[in-house]
Amino acid sequence: MKIAIIGVGLIGGSIALKLREKNFGAEFIGIDKSEIHLQEAQELGIIDRFEDFENGVKNADLIITAIPVDATVKILPQVLDLITDKQTVMDTGSTKSGIVEAIKNHPNRKRFVAFHPMWGTENSGPKAAQKESFAGRAAVICDREDSDQDALALVENIAKNLEMHLIYMNADAHDVHTAYISHISHITSYALANTVLEKEREEDTIFQLASSGFSSTVRLAKSHPEMWVPIFKQNKENVLDVLNEHITQLRKFKSALEKENFELLEELIKNANKIRGILK
Repeated sequence: MKIAIIGVGLIGGSIALKLREKNFGAEFIGIDKSEIHLQEAQELGIIDRFEDFENGVKNADLIITAIPVDATVKILPQVLDLITDKQTVMDTGSTKSGIVEAIKNHPNRKRFVAFHPMWGTENSGPKAAQKESFAGRAAVICDREDSDQDALALVENIAKNLEMHLIYMNADAHDVHTAYISHISHITSYALANTVLEKEREEDTIFQLASSGFSSTVRLAKSHPEMWVPIFKQNKENVLDVLNEHITQLRKFKSALEKENFELLEELIKNANKIRGILK
């Protein structure tokens, strides 16, 4: 099987490395607008060779798009234009409704499987790829009834080889849940980083005093806007909903402190502690 990776960075590179380890795929073809990334990916053993967009897609049995969601919306119809009914296409986007909407009437829609591996870091590029990154994580397949059975089975097999556990849901539900579980975490991290940068002007002090708790909380603030602005844009309504709820919760903490209502503060913290029983 020949596998084309459109976007040979963190996600695409990590998938390729793991599949290569599992001997899943005879050849890996890189497609990327960055020639530097293509060269790095080849040097790192992520891909065997690279091709231009059209030839790379036509010469592959499986095409994986691992690029920002706004780019996926634009490129996916072009990919489907080039394939036959023997090829399979999957994406890795963090939003799904906009992506499936963009190709819902395409004659090759059934050759596409909407896939989201629930993992990522603040880093980017081929050098950030990690072959063990997906093990034990959730892999979401959306709207599986809209994909051909053989295409679906192939993507399910990929998830198995990535050592992920599969979850099925529709695209709209996926975008609601990821807004609460993933997207709000990034907004919170960006906001906290901006707060500290605004109030603490001495960079040396931030570096010297930053605890592990602070560092882990703002780690996501290092994530690139090229990836996250499109996610927030495509999932705007759901993100706004969760953001409003988050602001409400912050106001409760603020009010408790202002009024010196430490019993309420304790209640808020105890309620938050319930997450321990969910995330172990």
